Amino acid sequence: MSVKTEIVVASALWAEDEAEETIRRAIEAVESLFELADSEVSVLLCDDAEIRRLNAQWRGKDTATNVLSFPAAPHHATQLHRGDIAVAHETVQREATEEGKSFVDHLTHLTIHGYLHLLGFDHESDEDAEEMEGLEREILASLGIADPYTIDPKQERAAG
Repeated sequence: MSVKTEIVVASALWAEDEAEETIRRAIEAVESLFELADSEVSVLLCDDAEIRRLNAQWRGKDTATNVLSFPAAPHHATQLHRGDIAVAHETVQREATEEGKSFVDHLTHLTIHGYLHLLGFDHESDEDAEEMEGLEREILASLGIADPYTIDPKQERAAG
């Protein structure tokens, strides 16, 4: 079992070494949970402007987002390439700050989230969301990262 992860840094905002190591570690954790065969995935580390462009082009949503996943076309299912993930630096940083999380922990979570989408998981229904979030929690815990869906009482008071 091995995963080849191609990482393209398309914005100077990214601290390449830490981000690349974080992404590889997250993808490997997903791979080891599912004991998947050899595969490859591409990750684009971009800025909000680029992810907004991609989101508008492919999802019809003219707004920046944290992560986008583009699964490989079904006719490529027997091939190694699982798909592509794009991550926007400014949004990840802003969310991490707002949620009181470290940038690396939030990047890890979003990478896992994006990769699970490539594997066919989604959160369109409550049942699907529970399954996907449960997997995210399990994988993050294996990496020593706290449950991202637990609301910090300090944040709840500040928001209320």
